[in-house]
Amino acid sequence: MIIYGKQVCLHALEHHSEKIKTVYVAKKNILPQALFHQYHDSIKFLEEKWAQSMAKGGNHQGLLVEMTHFEEANFSQIKQNDFIVVLDGLTDVGNIGAIVRSAYALGADAIIVAGVKQLNFASVARTSSGALLDMPLMISYNILDHFNELRQLGFKVYGAAMEGENIEQVSFHAKRVLVLGNEGTGLSKKVMGKIDYKVSIEMKHAFDSLNVSAAAAILIHRMGHAIK
Repeated sequence: MIIYGKQVCLHALEHHSEKIKTVYVAKKNILPQALFHQYHDSIKFLEEKWAQSMAKGGNHQGLLVEMTHFEEANFSQIKQNDFIVVLDGLTDVGNIGAIVRSAYALGADAIIVAGVKQLNFASVARTSSGALLDMPLMISYNILDHFNELRQLGFKVYGAAMEGENIEQVSFHAKRVLVLGNEGTGLSKKVMGKIDYKVSIEMKHAFDSLNVSAAAAILIHRMGHAIK
């Protein structure tokens, strides 16, 4: 896969050298000297028009990296963790990337993406500022079965919903799942049936809701600390 943008590319170069195939440079001195020497044999210099073509019009900032394809975690790996985030029908890669970044930064252990057939991992890597490369993530095509197995393993499932209990008043089980619904329609009906507790963020002013990625950061932070 090809990622682009200075921050995500530098993260990949610094922390995932084993996955790097080619480094494409379209801006002078974009690479720190140490990385330039490290990847000297893998660097190719590009004219701006070719860099723009590879980025498909995106803001490449003078740096693109070709990496090995993103390898999803499997469910056997995912279920060994204590704090799992499930994205139920989210489609916007900007939101997904922001949630991956928050999840990695704030202490969630793994992410399951449900309700989608495929995911543009390169875009998610970019919008997560590279956090995707470090976070176990899988796409689930049978999320109800996965919920059943997680509950058998002692997980409690918490769904983000406007009518839920104030997150500040909730203590969470050590093995826990946070489910975040679609940007427009919220949690799906089939997933709603697997929720043990509904949680929400109390609004200080008369306002409907937060963007799902902003809400996710608050909920993940709270669930990372308030354990029974």
